[in-house]
Amino acid sequence: MRLERLGPVFGAELTNLDLSSITASNGFDEINDLISEHEVLVIRDQRLTAEEQLNFGRLFGDLEISPFSPRSATQPELIVLETNAQSKKPLTDIWHADETYKLEPPKFTILKALVVPQLGGDTMFCSMRGAFDFLSDRLQSYLTGLTALHGFGRFRDLLETDLATMHEIENKFPRANHPVVTLHPQTSATVLYVNRHFTERINELPDEESRSILEFLLQQTSRPEIQLRVKWEPGTVVMWDNRSVQHYAPVDYWPQRRRMERVTVQGQAPIPASTDNRVAHHRVEVADVPAELPEQEVTEARNYEFDRAEDRSQ
Repeated sequence: MRLERLGPVFGAELTNLDLSSITASNGFDEINDLISEHEVLVIRDQRLTAEEQLNFGRLFGDLEISPFSPRSATQPELIVLETNAQSKKPLTDIWHADETYKLEPPKFTILKALVVPQLGGDTMFCSMRGAFDFLSDRLQSYLTGLTALHGFGRFRDLLETDLATMHEIENKFPRANHPVVTLHPQTSATVLYVNRHFTERINELPDEESRSILEFLLQQTSRPEIQLRVKWEPGTVVMWDNRSVQHYAPVDYWPQRRRMERVTVQGQAPIPASTDNRVAHHRVEVADVPAELPEQEVTEARNYEFDRAEDRSQ
């Protein structure tokens, strides 16, 4: 297996790897460490069957069954995302982490491309530990210890004509309160844990203050420094850490056909970061990359020099 980093903050591509050969005793520990370190792993040229993809996901824990996403008729843990000219536009063009309306959101998502459009259809990712690092120390301390309410977001529109099913899902998945700043259980990195799809309000703040601060936090995903864009090919598998990454799938390809299969691994309740002043920072930095210095003779750079008004008058 060979690893190539895709960006200075997060993301890596693995080559010379067959995911169908990974077992609990062969390769699992290495991938489990890499996903926590790099947050997004891209593995191309895979020929995983649906059963092999499910088995790979089960190495990391029990699999989720989504109450909203379209599922395989025979394998309910397998989500089948089929978009074409006869289907509606998908609700993926919004920054989100998967299923944070649950008390215990998924920890990993594993998405496989089967059919990709000729143009468009990329998926964008954003590191939320990177987003937290860009906030000032004072704001980081202010946010740590706050909680936010997460609901169903756009998913309610899917069942607007089936209120009975909607009420059944509401009873099974009551809205969840999660820390605004979480502690990653493997890396101890601090993570900004709010997203535009599911987060409704910050509980400890008045409504107006909550709206203003939450909107500012949600806008952090627009920073190019902490984004990664993946172009799909048939056989590409992308695995990401749902505890610290958000994603956004532009609907720029519709009505071209796009077919993906997804499995999500069950997680645990998000862990709140420290509530005292000793916040565990995980600063964004380009690790393991040597610093580059110019040659000695060009180390002194001149500033542009502008004539002062009195000089021009002479």
